Amino acid sequence: MRYLQLIVFLLTSTIFAQTKNSITLSFSEYLGYVKKYHPIAKQAELTLQIGQAHLMKARGAFDPKIEIDNTRKTFKNIEYYDQLNATFKIPTWYGIELKANFEDNDGTYLNPELNVPENGLYSAGISASLGQGLFINQRMADLKKAKLFKEQSVADRDILINQILYKASLSYFNWLKSYNETKIYEQFLENSKIRFQGIKRRVENGDKAPIDSIEASITIKNRKLGLEQAKVKLTKAVLELSTFLWLNNNLPIELQSHVIPDAFIDDTIDDVLEISGVSLGNFSLENHPKLQSLNYKSLSLEVDKKLKANKLLPQIDVQYNFLTQDPDLARSFNTSQYKGGFKIAFPIFLRKERADLKLSKFKLQDTRFEISSAKITIQNKILALNKELESFKTQNILIENIVTDYTKMLHAEERKLSFGESSLFLINSREKSLIDSKLKAIEIQNKYLVAKAQLFNSLSQDLKKL
Repeated sequence: MRYLQLIVFLLTSTIFAQTKNSITLSFSEYLGYVKKYHPIAKQAELTLQIGQAHLMKARGAFDPKIEIDNTRKTFKNIEYYDQLNATFKIPTWYGIELKANFEDNDGTYLNPELNVPENGLYSAGISASLGQGLFINQRMADLKKAKLFKEQSVADRDILINQILYKASLSYFNWLKSYNETKIYEQFLENSKIRFQGIKRRVENGDKAPIDSIEASITIKNRKLGLEQAKVKLTKAVLELSTFLWLNNNLPIELQSHVIPDAFIDDTIDDVLEISGVSLGNFSLENHPKLQSLNYKSLSLEVDKKLKANKLLPQIDVQYNFLTQDPDLARSFNTSQYKGGFKIAFPIFLRKERADLKLSKFKLQDTRFEISSAKITIQNKILALNKELESFKTQNILIENIVTDYTKMLHAEERKLSFGESSLFLINSREKSLIDSKLKAIEIQNKYLVAKAQLFNSLSQDLKKL
């Protein structure tokens, strides 16, 4: 079986409320499973591990290193040379490297400059970059950028998780909307059937004309048509919702027909999405994950700019090594026995270096423009959504009053019909207005919930309580 029955899955949870033959899947529990088991949510967690791996890789540039180089040549029973060079290096933060070396060379045709004492030659010294690479070099820059990338990965993870939770929320709201619409059509289909039976009996008794029976039958057919269309929408909504439900072993779940959405989601949505009382006045933009990510990117580009600026300096590499054949004796190291040197290189025009520096400045400026734009966009979006939510509160009150009034009018018309003072046409007209108003109420509720989710999405925050 490819899909696990959701009923088996949900019965293991004590949080679902079971009433009669249906099981309510709460919004909070639904998002909890999405965050915990959805593949994209798990993928978002990988960004933290990727950041940690980058940091480990950058720190590896400062690991001590052992190098052994051995070459020999033998021809016609003559040992031309046998060269052994073993080195132990310790890189440091600045452009300085500590080094210890052992050299043992022998052979008939050995280059004279490679001659060493019989027991080999030991050296200990230091190499340094006095121009390029003294205060910043590639490995220093890589380590700084890796630390920033690790922090940036935390913000990026929150953005990715927020995005999947936002999409999952929209699917839940669409499911709730389709479910409520289906229930309305079921309710009014049942009403039309009851009314048809009453009209039919009155026609049989001669109290009503046969045409009234036909009109009542047409109403049933219209209600059935509306119900079938609503069921198709509900099926599509359920399938869409199922794409967000997974088990721990990457097994997708198929939502069953007797699992229903939470009808009282309006009371809990703010707490679930953790947006209760959110406004520009009590929200710090500096804590916004997108802005944090861009700020870390900007700091990384700052490091890159400093590295490019450092390339304008001349390359001055110096090294000095004490030499001795008796490393056990500290006094054997003295300044009269050494091996040293220096290397200087400096491009005359510096066109490549100056161009690289300009490009790094442009990238940094571009990111700063992006940060400024993102701040305004986030501010305006939060402000607009708060205004929209305030409007939806008013709209919800108005539509509730409209539904109540249409309900009263329908009941009054039904009462008049029982006294013979109304007609089936007026009943159907009143009922259609009531259906339309209830569908409108469901649509407004859906837009209200979507606006709540958009506010949550605009904050790009993770749900810590889930």
